[in-house]
Amino acid sequence: MSTFAVGDEDFLLDGRPVRLLSGALHYFRVHEGQWEHRLGMLRAMGLDCVETYVPWNLHEPEPGRYADAEALGRFLDAVARAGMRAIVRPGPYICAEWENGGLPHWLTGPLGRRVRTLDPAFLGPVEAWFRRLLPQVVERQIDRGGPVVLVQVENEYGSYGSDRGYLEWLAELLRGCGVSVPLFTSDGPEDHMLTGGSVPGVLATANFGSGAREGFATLRRHRPAGPLMCMEFWCGWFDHWGTEHAVRSAGDAAEALREILECGASVNVYMAHGGTNFGGWAGANRAGELHDGPLRATVTSYDYDAPVDEAGRPTEKFWRFREVLGAFAEGPLPEVPEPPARLAGRVAGLFDGWAPLEGVLEVLGGEERVTPVPPTFEELGVDRGLVRYRVGVPGPRQPYPLGVTGLRDRAVVYVDGVAAGVLDSADGEDVALAVPVGGAAAVDLWVESLGRVNYGPRLAESKGITGGVRHERQYLHGFRSRGLRLDAFEAAAVDKVRFEPVVDRSGPGLHRGTLEVAGAGDAWLRLPGGTRGFVWVNGFCLGRYWSAGPQEALFVPGPVLREGTNEVWVLELEGDAGTGPVLDPV
Repeated sequence: MSTFAVGDEDFLLDGRPVRLLSGALHYFRVHEGQWEHRLGMLRAMGLDCVETYVPWNLHEPEPGRYADAEALGRFLDAVARAGMRAIVRPGPYICAEWENGGLPHWLTGPLGRRVRTLDPAFLGPVEAWFRRLLPQVVERQIDRGGPVVLVQVENEYGSYGSDRGYLEWLAELLRGCGVSVPLFTSDGPEDHMLTGGSVPGVLATANFGSGAREGFATLRRHRPAGPLMCMEFWCGWFDHWGTEHAVRSAGDAAEALREILECGASVNVYMAHGGTNFGGWAGANRAGELHDGPLRATVTSYDYDAPVDEAGRPTEKFWRFREVLGAFAEGPLPEVPEPPARLAGRVAGLFDGWAPLEGVLEVLGGEERVTPVPPTFEELGVDRGLVRYRVGVPGPRQPYPLGVTGLRDRAVVYVDGVAAGVLDSADGEDVALAVPVGGAAAVDLWVESLGRVNYGPRLAESKGITGGVRHERQYLHGFRSRGLRLDAFEAAAVDKVRFEPVVDRSGPGLHRGTLEVAGAGDAWLRLPGGTRGFVWVNGFCLGRYWSAGPQEALFVPGPVLREGTNEVWVLELEGDAGTGPVLDPV
């Protein structure tokens, strides 16, 4: 058994000063079959510690219903086997470019801005979740022979709020649940962020991508004593759909890392390996300096321009970081692990079945709700997926624009069964069809959430049609709404969908096909001709694809593929899915 403590200037391992050389690797963004390899890559780069968040919404999709809630414990066991230490950041809010910042939709829906405060309606579910989760952490702390050396209180709270009582309550809850290792907070190196996000008696750390000396000087004004640590050294960045791919030069990032270490500080490289937002769990941001502008949805890839790329391969940044970290490591660095198996060669498949969206909704959709005004996704119990809103335009009447107020985020509109256009909230949430609608008409709006906001003042906002649908100035009433959740796509359920033969252009709907694989391994999946939707391989959801770019292919972990026949489902929401999927080796 060992002890880990916070000293006046250093971390203390069994009373001896120690520096943490950590890297972020989120267990939920890496296939479990590849955890060992990725941890080996971090060790080979010169890191001796790994940091992970814990996404509450992934593990408690409905109140009291848990999904693979023991995954964190298995990951921490893998960390221990790799001979590394661990930093755990359990939230309840995590940001992380993750859907809703990790908060469950069933909680943010009714509470809105009351989350992340001392409001009892928020604290009750938080306590229940922590008491379910934290035993996995407690029994794996370093003073019990495990790898865990630090646990975070909330996450970058100073970028959001100033409820000191909430942070103190959370710290007390962690202690009450048995957390005995040091607690910490992390915030941007700005006075108001450190003031709002720090807790007396709890180690404060800073997050930044450059300017270590300036950042630590700000931190020292708030905390004259204690170890210096950059808890998030942003060595790259993430991408949004419809933008350019973010890249940071390896040389610039390596020099910024060197500056942190020359300050005598500990570091957590964010991200050391980014991985993938499988399952449609990518979050979203709001544009603008204050993060309150139009929505910017995050892509499926969380490559992050990290030193270990999305497929687990070393980049130039890896080698530059290895050079820097090697000078501060204790002893020689391990050899770089052999890469995982790659797909043996290109595989092209064809779709052999198609079902229209309405047919898919009939089998996999939730219960239809009849209401005067459109319900939100949260009111329909939809976290990731889409909702079909159906409303009638009473006639007779003259043609007028059909508008939606409070659209979040994208709607494909049909009038009397004919595609009438696509509405997008990229430039604002009050939008209208370019072509007027007249007479009596039946209108269907298939609305997709492109990801709930994970950072800033717009956190916890609802999805769907949050205002109403108007014909000219008149609101339309009498909605029949039905949700289609991504987690409804399971093999036994999809088998009940009635598929039709594929024609030249089958359009939006669920496309089914196969890929014949000989020599399974890591691969990229492309959909030539596809527009926007989601892909499953052997029931595993790879995430969202979208021709808007910059992402052009989806990562397929080798363990997902099998020798022989592999079944593929493509839920195309807007256009045509092309002729079939194509796999290429990484």
